[in-house]
Amino acid sequence: MTTFVMYAAAIISVAIVIFMLIKKMDIKITLFLMGIVLMFVGCALGNPLGGEDFVSTGSVFLDPLKVIADQFKSTISSAGFIILILGGYSAYMSAINANSVTVNVLTKPIAKIKSVYILVPIVFLLGNLLSLVIPSASNLAVILLATLYPILIKAGMSSLTAAGIIATTATIVPTPLGSDNVAIAAELANTTEFAGLTATDYVFKYHAIVSIPTLLIMAAIHFFWQKRCDKKAGVIESKAVESKDVEEIKGGLLYKTVYAILPLLPIILLIGSFAVQKITGAQIDISVEVATLFSFIVAIICEIIRKRNAGETLKETEAFFKGMGGSMPIVALLVAGTVFVTGLKSIGLITALQSAMTGLSGGGLGFVLPLILVALTALIVLLSGSGTALFFAMVPLMVPLAVAAGISPLAVSIPMGLAGNLLRAVSPVSAVVMIVAGSVKREPLEIVKRTSVPMIAGTVVMFVLSMVIFL
Repeated sequence: MTTFVMYAAAIISVAIVIFMLIKKMDIKITLFLMGIVLMFVGCALGNPLGGEDFVSTGSVFLDPLKVIADQFKSTISSAGFIILILGGYSAYMSAINANSVTVNVLTKPIAKIKSVYILVPIVFLLGNLLSLVIPSASNLAVILLATLYPILIKAGMSSLTAAGIIATTATIVPTPLGSDNVAIAAELANTTEFAGLTATDYVFKYHAIVSIPTLLIMAAIHFFWQKRCDKKAGVIESKAVESKDVEEIKGGLLYKTVYAILPLLPIILLIGSFAVQKITGAQIDISVEVATLFSFIVAIICEIIRKRNAGETLKETEAFFKGMGGSMPIVALLVAGTVFVTGLKSIGLITALQSAMTGLSGGGLGFVLPLILVALTALIVLLSGSGTALFFAMVPLMVPLAVAAGISPLAVSIPMGLAGNLLRAVSPVSAVVMIVAGSVKREPLEIVKRTSVPMIAGTVVMFVLSMVIFL
């Protein structure tokens, strides 16, 4: 009877979460509520609530709320703080117009390239580089549709080819500034094997050796696939398109150079620090938050010099703190996912899953767990258009399930994280696909036809690479 209740409660709660994802509703409150309900179910089954280290309030009705409060404290003091700092810096870069300068400087040389299909891999890789500055796929697509799309059309590129590239610009570029990478690095750092692991180490030591080859292969596939689709269509459209609502970037070479670098300064500092450590062996350990705060100070100094008005500049820094507040939903999602997993632990499901995974250990079937999770990610992303919500909810489960299956947690975290970001552009209901389709006046399925082969191929390549390297 206990086993039946456990599985029934788990299936119902997971089904509700998936339903909310597919309906594009905010699942944070759903995860919190399901986690609380599961904790009460666990208590009714006679199981401990909140784990071995949990200190009860003395009231079973208040204990689930204490679990939530404890988790908020834990998350905000680690991964959550980094995510808030990154959100603040990104918002400040937008406020001082540095993001626009970066986009303008990096996309301007594109107009000089006359070969249409040579532009395809170049624009794809450039777009992924720009996602370091503008991590939101939909926001980046809006900017590129306004700035880059007209240039591509004037160069003779078909509207569907240009749309297909723009819809796939924010994918899997390796960056320690990504909130998903920050979250998984913080989770891995709690293990003995990866104790003290930073987001920089996670990205440059593990993530990059899978994501960079995958990006290069996808760029090549984009080239051949877009060329084939255009050839099959019979014509290459070359309609005149004007840029709209694009703010002209004024200023001298020094201004454009400095302000183009500012949004990328944290990643430059982290790459430089990592390279110095590897080449010289010097212990220069710059964390993501330190690099970001240093860059923030540099940006303030640049603004004071440019405007010669310290009062106005300091007033503008309010955008940084508002940006931190804007990133709070990501932190809340991380906490909600952990609370939901705590509920699953309370009913005994995690122990049951770990026992099942133990049967895979040493049987040459270590790829089964990553394959199941990637398939689940693919299903949810295609139906809901979002892969990040599922990823954040699964972060607390990755390590214990991987350990139980006898495989490296990296064999789970990397393919699952990359799959969600890749397959977003294959979903006709994703925000980025709908934005691009609406802007170029095409049906979402026409855009998906252009994105599907490069993205699905990239998913297969990154999964194979992950299994070869980390299993």
